[in-house]
Amino acid sequence: MDRIAHFSGLVERQPTNELFRFSLAQALLGASRDGEAEVHLRQCVAAKADWMIPRILLGKLLLRAGRATEARPLLAEALQLAVSQNHEAPETELRTLLAELGPAVA
Repeated sequence: MDRIAHFSGLVERQPTNELFRFSLAQALLGASRDGEAEVHLRQCVAAKADWMIPRILLGKLLLRAGRATEARPLLAEALQLAVSQNHEAPETELRTLLAELGPAVA
């Protein structure tokens, strides 16, 4: 069984299980099904205020879609989490992404 079908089934049976939903989002991203993945990543972001990785993945997805204004706050939140949780590699990556976006326009 492919990963998308597997995790879709798990999410159908346990729709409040964020880990199943996150795994489904990752499988969808791997299949370049960003629109479908976005829905699940947003639910993961909403479910846990301290969950860094879904914010990073959603931010990158939005950047790929040309939606930098939406991506910036997610990436900034992820950066704060990376710093507070001592995740050096994501912190470096996020600082680079945010720097490439340039200053926020008010």
